[in-house]
Amino acid sequence: MKYKSNNNIVYSCKYHVVFCPKYRRKVLNNGVDERLKELINNICQELHVDLIEMEVMPDHVHLFLEVDPQFGIHKVVKRIKGISSRILREEFSWLKSRLPTLWTNSYFVSTVGKAPIRKYKSFTLKQAGWKLLKGNIIKINKQKYKYFKSRDIEGIVKTITIKRDTLGDIYLYFVCETNENKVLARTGKSVGYDFGLKQFLTASDNEDIKAPLFFKQNANDIKKANRILSRKKKTSNHRRLAKIALARLHKKISNQRKDFHFKLANKICSEYALICIEDLNIKGMQKRWGRKISDYGFSEFIKILEYKAREIGSIVQKIDRYYPSSQICHVCGTKNPETKNLAVREWICAKCKTSHDRDRNAAINIWKVGASTFFGEI
Repeated sequence: MKYKSNNNIVYSCKYHVVFCPKYRRKVLNNGVDERLKELINNICQELHVDLIEMEVMPDHVHLFLEVDPQFGIHKVVKRIKGISSRILREEFSWLKSRLPTLWTNSYFVSTVGKAPIRKYKSFTLKQAGWKLLKGNIIKINKQKYKYFKSRDIEGIVKTITIKRDTLGDIYLYFVCETNENKVLARTGKSVGYDFGLKQFLTASDNEDIKAPLFFKQNANDIKKANRILSRKKKTSNHRRLAKIALARLHKKISNQRKDFHFKLANKICSEYALICIEDLNIKGMQKRWGRKISDYGFSEFIKILEYKAREIGSIVQKIDRYYPSSQICHVCGTKNPETKNLAVREWICAKCKTSHDRDRNAAINIWKVGASTFFGEI
């Protein structure tokens, strides 16, 4: 397939267009057809539209066009019909007596060619084109499919999205409109957490949380799967199977991480009413520390934590990402600029002589700032 491009997009958009004279009168003859072909050719050249094929019948016109999608097929058809109608009625005066206007307002257009079904990763249907049946069966375009229901569908379904993952498994996502009761904020304990590289979360109350590095645990299996894949001949069935095996490993790691995040978020939100965290620049951290940050999945965990907090009634309070939580002594407030160096893991305050663990001190400062922002000064 050949592609074209403009300043913004690369495209290959071909259309089959059919339009007719008013009342489907057979007037496209006696020289009108030849003149119409000349006009259509000239208009297409002027609009930079590829006229691939054209057929003029006495009562209808077939065009096969390739059009820049930013310009649009509708504009092209309107321009062809408008210009040709005016010129033909001027040059062939007998058309005026037979028809009030040359062309009908309507026309037929269809896209030409289609993508293989496996090229589609997802598509969304709104209110039409599908129907839920009894027995975990969904009907999509007259075809019935049985599915496993992971949870009950509540409320009014607004859209349904069908997604295919790299393993070829298909998932149904329902977007529903529900009347939910607002969960009021509850009272209870508060905590501050510092995300770190040595451990997942350092807590202000010493209840630290270590995260298993799932990618690191499975690194040898991934290397082996990658080596097997690289040895397979391209386009072969063995390569396809090796690709699926590698994708299955990555999915396993993703599921392990997600399971850990959900269980941890549920535990934290059940225990604490106020959870104070930093608003981290995750992308910047990934550029600096790479795979380890991705393995922790900080940003995914924060989304899950906020979701669970809304469900239970806890509050997630984010503090400004530029607040120097690691540099300030949580006892007297003295700032130590030396701690900008990440190699400094422990330090002693020059003013109050308190010995600090870098991450613990940061977690306590995060808790203090987050709590004072939410409750007022403490």
